[in-house]
Amino acid sequence: MKYCILIMDGAAGWPLKEYGGKTTLELAYTPNLDALVCEGMLGMTNNVPLGMEPSSAVACMSLLGYNPEGYYKGRAAIEAISMGVPIKRGEAVFRCNLVALRGGRMWSYSSGHIENEESYQLVAALNEHLGSDTVQFYPGVGYRHLLKIKGHAETTHAECTPPHDISGKVVAKYLPRGRGSRLLNRLMQDSQKVLKQQPVNYQRVARGQIPATSIWLFWGSGPIPKVPSFNEMYKLNAVLTSGVDLLCGLGMMMGMEILDIAGVTDNMNNNFAGQAEGALDALSVHDLAVIHVEAPDESGHAGNAAEKIAAIEKIDSEIVSRIRRYKGELCLLVIPDHPTPVEICTHVAEAVPFLMWGPGFGAGTAQRFTESEARSTEVLISKGHDIMGCFVGGYGYATS
Repeated sequence: MKYCILIMDGAAGWPLKEYGGKTTLELAYTPNLDALVCEGMLGMTNNVPLGMEPSSAVACMSLLGYNPEGYYKGRAAIEAISMGVPIKRGEAVFRCNLVALRGGRMWSYSSGHIENEESYQLVAALNEHLGSDTVQFYPGVGYRHLLKIKGHAETTHAECTPPHDISGKVVAKYLPRGRGSRLLNRLMQDSQKVLKQQPVNYQRVARGQIPATSIWLFWGSGPIPKVPSFNEMYKLNAVLTSGVDLLCGLGMMMGMEILDIAGVTDNMNNNFAGQAEGALDALSVHDLAVIHVEAPDESGHAGNAAEKIAAIEKIDSEIVSRIRRYKGELCLLVIPDHPTPVEICTHVAEAVPFLMWGPGFGAGTAQRFTESEARSTEVLISKGHDIMGCFVGGYGYATS
C-alpha cells in the first residue's frame, strides 16, 4: 500500500457575505475532490491544541502525527533546518520578513510578495550594514528570511506579533515587547535606514510595486531538540514537497526526504502539476508522499477571495486529478492545516475538513469537500495528531 497526504494550506475559511454566505471551498469548482468525497470518508479535525498559536508550524506538525504540545519549541528554528542554518546553545533565530510600512501601518507583510532575486540583494545589504559577529541575516524564500543572534538568548523571550496578523493596523502597539525586545526593536529600526537607500526599492517604486521598507522579527526560538523519525513513529518511509522552508524543515526534522522539483513555490505561480507528478513518481521507492501547497494560505493572507478560490481549483485540476489516475493501491489524505479566512487575513484555531480515500475508507453520504459537508458527517478526530495513526492503519499515535 502507498500513501499520499495533500496539505491545502489555509484552504478552509469562513462564509463570505459578498459571495452569498459561502466559503471559498464551497465556491471553488472541485470535481476531482468531490468525486473522491463520494467514495471516501469525510470528517473534521482540529490541528491546533487549545492555547497554542494557530500557525502552520503547529498545525502541520500535528497533522503529520506529532503532538505539538510535546514537540513544538519554536518555528524559526524549524525553517533554519531547511536552510542549513546551525543554531548552537546561547544562539537565537528569528523569522525576518521584509515588510512595507506606510503611515505607521502595516502596508504589506510581504513587501508586495517580493521575489527571491530582489530580496536577496536586500538581505545582502542588511548583512553589509547591520551584520556583525553577533548578528547575521540568511536569505530564504521571497519575503521570508532568518536572523540569527549570538550571545543574546534572552531575545527569544520577547513577545512578538506576526506581521500577517496586523495588515493595515498601526504597528506601534505590535512591536516586540518585554524581556529581550530592546535589541530586536533596534535592529528593526536600523533596517529602515538601510532599506530606504537600496536601488532595488527605488526600482520597485518606479515600476509601481511595493518596496521593502523594514524588517519584522518574530517567531523567535533556540535550538530544536531531536524528535523520533516518521519511519520510527509510523513504519513508513516518507518524502515531502513544499515551496516553503517551514514544511521542508519539518520534513527534515522528521527524517523525510525533501524533493527538489523545479517551479515549486509559495504562490499561484507554483508548479502544481510538477508537484503532483514528482510526489507520485517518488512513491516508486517511498511508502508515503506529502504534497504541501502554500498558495491558498497566501491568498487568504492577502484577503483575496477570488485568488484563493483559483488556488483551490488549481489544486483540484492539476494535483488531485493526477492522484486519481495513480496506478496502484493508494490511500489519500486531503486536509487544510488551519483556516485562513480572507475577512481577517490570518489564521484561526478552528477545526478543518479532512478526506480519507482509498482501500479501507468506505463511502458516506457527503458530496463535496467543504466545511459544512464535513461537519454534517459528525465524524470528528478531536486531536489532530491522532489523524496520522488513523490514516496509516493505527501504527501508534505521537502523544509526547
